[in-house]
Amino acid sequence: MKCIGCQLANSLEPVHVVFEDEFVCCFLDHDPFNEGHVLILPKNHIYDADELDKTTAMSIMKASMLLSKAIKRLFKPDGITICQNGGIFNELTHYHMHVVPRYKDQSFATFYSEDDRYVEEETKLSDTRIKLSNAVREIIIESK
Repeated sequence: MKCIGCQLANSLEPVHVVFEDEFVCCFLDHDPFNEGHVLILPKNHIYDADELDKTTAMSIMKASMLLSKAIKRLFKPDGITICQNGGIFNELTHYHMHVVPRYKDQSFATFYSEDDRYVEEETKLSDTRIKLSNAVREIIIESK
């Protein structure tokens, strides 16, 4: 497996997993826009959105809904941006969706800039992973 996305999605590289199922792995972005910024990656290699099978696509959407609820509960953002960059803008060369908490007066243009990035240290990422995965678990239990 030479694809870094495949390695991350299958936890062959260190990641801070907050949720996973048979088809996707959801983990904290190592360089988050804001605390709670999560990536959703399919476990099978898929490069672009038009290559998604229906089952994986459904799993990605369900994960994005679950993560949005958990992020809202935990971080109380003013909104959430969900985005996916394809083609030459797909820096992992593996399909991935961002779920990003956002706050009032915060320009999303900086998402694509190296300036004014929120920097989370490794210990903070570990703490965030625990809080967010607990919130996800609570939501799953409540929905049963």
